[in-house]
Amino acid sequence: MAVSMSEAKLAPETVAAHALTGVDPATGAAVPAIHPAVTYARDSEYRLRDPAQNYGRNGSPTLALAERVIAALEEAADARLFSSGMAAIATLFETVPHGGHVAAPQVMYYGTRHWLQELERKGRIRLSLFDSDDPEELARAVVRGRTDILWIETPINPTLGIIDIARSAEIAHQAGAILAVDSTAASPVLTRPLALGADFVFHSATKYLNGHSDVLAGVLATRMDDERWQAIAAHRTAVGNVLGAMEAWMLTRGMRTLHLRVRKSCDNAMAIAQHLAGHPQVERVLYPGLPGHLGHAIARRQMSGFGGMLAMLVKGDMARTNAVVRRLRVIIPATSLGGVESLAEHRRVIEGPDSPVPENLVRLSIGIEAIEDLIHDLDQALAG
Repeated sequence: MAVSMSEAKLAPETVAAHALTGVDPATGAAVPAIHPAVTYARDSEYRLRDPAQNYGRNGSPTLALAERVIAALEEAADARLFSSGMAAIATLFETVPHGGHVAAPQVMYYGTRHWLQELERKGRIRLSLFDSDDPEELARAVVRGRTDILWIETPINPTLGIIDIARSAEIAHQAGAILAVDSTAASPVLTRPLALGADFVFHSATKYLNGHSDVLAGVLATRMDDERWQAIAAHRTAVGNVLGAMEAWMLTRGMRTLHLRVRKSCDNAMAIAQHLAGHPQVERVLYPGLPGHLGHAIARRQMSGFGGMLAMLVKGDMARTNAVVRRLRVIIPATSLGGVESLAEHRRVIEGPDSPVPENLVRLSIGIEAIEDLIHDLDQALAG
């Protein structure tokens, strides 16, 4: 069993780089081990050698380590990993009482929006969608004694809107609701929602936490180990939405470079946002690091950097926008975000005609490549 370092005395960068464990005293290994076993032998008295490990559907030592790293980075009481981001989201909303009320932004990750709308269509929940650019509309959407969960996303995917986490927590708690924050686009490097008053923080761990586009995973972290959290843990075990040991090990490996990757992506994204802001073929740049962004002041207050995500509104129609994306050569036209490679996605094509996203919006996930190569690639694509 690896020896934990004193987490409270170490900076987050060190916690991530060492994956909490330091050196394994049994082997001297500087890299955490993989435990792929799904079953565990009992001792001579037929007792579990480790009460936390009895079957793979409940978890594994490799999974537990990844969860402890995330909990430390989020300053959380606990964290649980799931087989995908949507598995984690679905498990959280499973705790809403039948007919319970959920408030969420009109524009957010479309998979979450579709899932919530499907739950509403089936009569499972009542749903209120609000304009995230209007703080008063957010406040009106949360009803005292009625709302169970206020779900927010910040920065918002794909429009890069910013929602005030501390104010949202105040609104939710005054109404007797909980606040859950999708912080995927920020990562724990830039924002810690629990420290700002949130009750739960969610990440698609596929994205920045892993950072290499080779692991599918989701995670929930909690401020308190309470009854709802125990229900979430029990539901994961019951339905088997657990992350495999190999994926958990790869995720831990990815997190060891998390801070370096995110900071480089932030630097690149800021340079690209500033360049595109004056581009003759770009109508508008959506990036919270630009002073003209509607949420710039809030982002400065609750983030330690403005992120590696931005969006550009191309001058032209849907066909012109799609042609720009198809002309990219270094930036890959592909779904997802948060990897070391830069990606571009024409969101309206992905989300379909019912999407609230403008048809000329291109979402950019900026990686760690040389900035001059990325800028040149965007320039040639826009010039075409």
